[in-house]
Amino acid sequence: MGKRVTTRRRVPEGFRDAVGRLEFWRDGVLGVRKRDGTLVEIPQETLAAAKVVPG
Repeated sequence: MGKRVTTRRRVPEGFRDAVGRLEFWRDGVLGVRKRDGTLVEIPQETLAAAKVVPG
């Protein structure tokens, strides 16, 4: 938790990316806080890729 991450998840239109701080990963959902303060909640089963990035 607290690390800066980049994520890619599957959505009906294709893929969507989110970059930010990993705030939580509980009950199969990741919470990523973007730079603008938006919290993105990503269901684990839609996650295609994720990694820690510098920053």
